Amino acid sequence: MPALIDSHCHLDDAAFDTDRGVVLSHAAEAGIDSIVVPAISARYWPRLRAVVATDARLFAAYGLHPMYLPEHRPEHLTALREWITRERPVAVGECGLDFYVGKLDVDAQIDFFTAQLRLAREFDLPVIVHARRAVDEVIKYLRRFPGLRGVVHSFAGSLQQAERLFANGFLLGLGGPLTYPRAQRLRRVAAALPLEAILLESDAPDQPGIAHRGQRNEPAFIGEVRDTLADLRQVSPTLIAQASTRNARALFGPPLMGVDESVTD
Repeated sequence: MPALIDSHCHLDDAAFDTDRGVVLSHAAEAGIDSIVVPAISARYWPRLRAVVATDARLFAAYGLHPMYLPEHRPEHLTALREWITRERPVAVGECGLDFYVGKLDVDAQIDFFTAQLRLAREFDLPVIVHARRAVDEVIKYLRRFPGLRGVVHSFAGSLQQAERLFANGFLLGLGGPLTYPRAQRLRRVAAALPLEAILLESDAPDQPGIAHRGQRNEPAFIGEVRDTLADLRQVSPTLIAQASTRNARALFGPPLMGVDESVTD
């Protein structure tokens, strides 16, 4: 089976503090050769950097997550520019909009989101986007930055929204929710998307698949997402793995670039 890339995993989370090495061993056994670790707030950037430094398969992204809006300050955007300059991450993020958590100020979310989009354009980096109940608004602001590229992780929108995002240079992250039979709309979207539009992700420690419901998620479990997507599309798991890995390498670039396996059935 071709190598897999976990395009979104919060491996710096405290849930992994007691057995992070074991989790990485599980990932290696599952054929995962790279893991992108996005940030959530400035307070945790040093911790993320320290975790990523422990393993050559880990790659950092730095950003300000909308759900942590109460922690964010305007000066964190200045600090983010400095971190990007010094640390050379593979992406800006996790950033975006969250309209599910009603207490989060929408205008402030938009200000932080668009500021991070500007930084991504300035540094020619992809963006890792959070869009919970806010896909149309996210598309609206992404369109103000033509040429920007990235991924909307844990995509849960419509096929039409997915097509608009892909047309504007953004891939769609698919993870554990896809494995639930009740996720009918998501499954229809995943089956209809061009393979060039998809990335596999765990979002660990959150969003485990149905086989691990109620448990802590791990990068190793994305093989189950791969197999589910293969079943939905009636193609081989090998084809899904090759496509997702190729897409991730093309999006995040060096140093994730590896031997690009040809995609076949």
